[in-house]
Amino acid sequence: MAKIKFTAALKRFFPNLEELEIDGNTVAEVIQATEVKYPGISGYLLDERGAVRQHMNIFVRGELIEDRETLQDALAEHDEIVIFQALSGG
Repeated sequence: MAKIKFTAALKRFFPNLEELEIDGNTVAEVIQATEVKYPGISGYLLDERGAVRQHMNIFVRGELIEDRETLQDALAEHDEIVIFQALSGG
């Protein structure tokens, strides 16, 4: 099982958001499984085409995922996925 973590900024929209252990061979599968636990989260993370929204970042094993369009980055059994909202300002 992969471990998926979320930064505190996402709790503003999903107050009950907690770290999860989820089965999945790709980032896409993990996001789909997370949607079951937190309905609506995939719509917040992904755009209408299923690509990662511009203001979101997903890291696997400390590296930004390569496939932001179809989320087919492969996962190993004990990988750690971190999802966070990119912040900007000035």
